[in-house]
Amino acid sequence: MIQKRKTEIHAIGQRISMSADKARRVIDQIRGRSYEETLIILELMPYRACYPIFKLVYSAAANASYNFDSKETNLIINKAEVYESTTVKKLKPRARGRSYPIKRPTCHIVIVVKDISLSEYIERNYLARSKNLHVKRNIQI
Repeated sequence: MIQKRKTEIHAIGQRISMSADKARRVIDQIRGRSYEETLIILELMPYRACYPIFKLVYSAAANASYNFDSKETNLIINKAEVYESTTVKKLKPRARGRSYPIKRPTCHIVIVVKDISLSEYIERNYLARSKNLHVKRNIQI
């Protein structure tokens, strides 16, 4: 019987304090690239959003190496998505006793890494496994 094997691993960063549009500007540059190329791009880009995304990509690679024993050279960024999250609302005091609202947007970032060296399907032979489970017993009377 052929079963589908899980070859993707992900890392999620929640409530990162930056606008989703600013994070998408960086995410669009790394989607579909290899792991090593992604780290180089994130180190050289001048945006503030690069650091949390760098940490997430590094975390996803660590998850893949721990769970699947994958090498970092075989990893590619399969999916990279940014979702808007809640907005932190504050009031700042202004002149003449008035207040001014400050809105700080937050976002969720999901990085999915895929190991290209693993085959996507695995063949399971249930008959061979079931033969090993049955043990003949010698009963002496």
